[in-house]
Amino acid sequence: MKKDIVRLSIGSGLFVAAIVVSLSLGMPFHGEVPWESWWSFLRMAMFLPAYFVIGGEVLWSALRNILRGQVFDENFLMAIATVGAFVLGECIEGVAVMLFCEIGELFESRAVSKSRDSITELMDIRPDYANRKRDGVVEKVDPHDVALGETIVIRPGEKVPLDGVVLTGTSLLDTKALTGESVPRSVSPGEEVLSGCINETGLLEVQVTKVFGESTVTKILDLVENASSKKSKTEAFITKFARYYTPIVCISAALIAVLPPLIVNMGDGALWMMWIKTALSFLVVSCPCALVISVPLSFFGGIGSASKCGVLIKGSNYLEALAKTEIVVFDKTGTLTKGTFNVTELHPSGMTKEALLDLTAHAESSSSHPISQSLQRAYGKAIDPSRIGAVEELAGHGVKAVVDGKTVLAGNKRLMEQFHIPYFTGETEGTIVHVAVDGVYGGYLVIADEVKEDAAKAIGELKASGVQKTVMLTGDNETTARLVGERLGVDEVHSELLPGDKVDEMETLLREKSEKGKLVFVGDGINDAPVLARADIGVAMGGLGSDAAIEAADIVIMTDEPSKLGLLMRISKKTRSIVLQNIVFAIAVKTAVQILSITHVLDDWILWLAVFADVGVSILAILNAIRMLRYRDKENG
Repeated sequence: MKKDIVRLSIGSGLFVAAIVVSLSLGMPFHGEVPWESWWSFLRMAMFLPAYFVIGGEVLWSALRNILRGQVFDENFLMAIATVGAFVLGECIEGVAVMLFCEIGELFESRAVSKSRDSITELMDIRPDYANRKRDGVVEKVDPHDVALGETIVIRPGEKVPLDGVVLTGTSLLDTKALTGESVPRSVSPGEEVLSGCINETGLLEVQVTKVFGESTVTKILDLVENASSKKSKTEAFITKFARYYTPIVCISAALIAVLPPLIVNMGDGALWMMWIKTALSFLVVSCPCALVISVPLSFFGGIGSASKCGVLIKGSNYLEALAKTEIVVFDKTGTLTKGTFNVTELHPSGMTKEALLDLTAHAESSSSHPISQSLQRAYGKAIDPSRIGAVEELAGHGVKAVVDGKTVLAGNKRLMEQFHIPYFTGETEGTIVHVAVDGVYGGYLVIADEVKEDAAKAIGELKASGVQKTVMLTGDNETTARLVGERLGVDEVHSELLPGDKVDEMETLLREKSEKGKLVFVGDGINDAPVLARADIGVAMGGLGSDAAIEAADIVIMTDEPSKLGLLMRISKKTRSIVLQNIVFAIAVKTAVQILSITHVLDDWILWLAVFADVGVSILAILNAIRMLRYRDKENG
């Protein structure tokens, strides 16, 4: 970049010097071809050093490509147009066209570099080494050399090189590179750490649970590095368009230069010069740089903006397709809910909430069922075994236990019916544990998978963005699923589904959308992998999601926040809008200048207009595309 700036600065200095000398000698700037007089030849010689310094690389690239059989590209267009300008005696225009085009190329390179940097910032999460601990000795090794189950030491300030579980130590982890969240996460013994995070405070000893090739950091880097390989339909069209467009332009320019003088009066030299100049300006105008650079840059910027927010998109084709979403289908557990069961409600009858929880926790303490474990967590104290007498597991019903000399029944409605105890019969969002003490109903507890704080916001934002239908698929019971769906504002709920049933429901929903519309499925579990793969666009909750779901998905939300879907929709629509703006603007300006060129309106200015139609339009299109790199979500500040 610095070398190019120096080269263009020197070339610009020579260009200005040639203009000043020409003015002082009273030389005409244009209108005479070089062989008409020694003055015109001298003028051309004065501008050639600036031309070769500024455009030497373009000329060499054009010549090299011609020798390789790759004739028709933008270098060829610029070389023919500017050499032709010199031949016609338009030396200033020839140098100016090359100068402005090179400045445009420099600007494009800078823009592409910035956009690539916005994505490859993630490459900083790649660990350089791991501190492996063997037989009490710590040695610095390549992360690839650490085996499953080995212990690594992570000092403050170091990157976590491999996924694992903390053995000793507590610390704060900077997870921004993975999740986009600036608030550090605290970890302690027994908790999982993911590669790519940065250890901020304490010394950690971690047991490795995944080798480097299967670690989180490797998967993320693979997603980022391969994102550009899957082009959107618009990008693919532009690439194919440019391949055929350039030779068509060159042939058209040749016809413009030759046919009109032959038809009108082939002996008129001035007429030949006029149409050759028209053909040259046509070549300059027709350079497709504005589209070839700005369209991929827009999509690259959209992917970069999403990655900064903790969302990884595996290709610009998925980013473009999101803008056409008509139906969004959600899994419930782990996607709209947290995936962990907790006691959410206590409804005692004839006793305090504390007493209800105390008796139930002790009665259920011998069970390893997730419901029993959630009761222990809610109780938050050590169970006193001396208070517990005989315990009887009643399969499919609950437990019967003696606590403090009292007979405690804890279980479902069938348990209450078995012992002829009246119980609460209303509906609630979750699993109800009914409790009776010495044959008298003591109340009930509700154990539910908590809804994520931003789940309702996610549904609302999707509807606001134009999504026609939201659907929830779950294996949970009908009552709980319906209540969760109503609470979140989901349009349609299908419950008590097996993995195969989810695929069947997906097939039905796919038939409901329009031909060009898209269906998005959002899930996290291993049983969601088939549905993720079947959807037009599969979105996985990556932070807590299974490896199978992440592999099958097209987009990964590292933060596990459903509301990021609304952000994705806004980024997709903004990107698509910018792409369409650039295409329409570039084609409109180029077409207008080509018409002016062919009709010989503003003939004296046509090469300058051609420069604007090429370089100016390219720069404006790139500036427009760069807006995606600096995208700020208004909905979330």
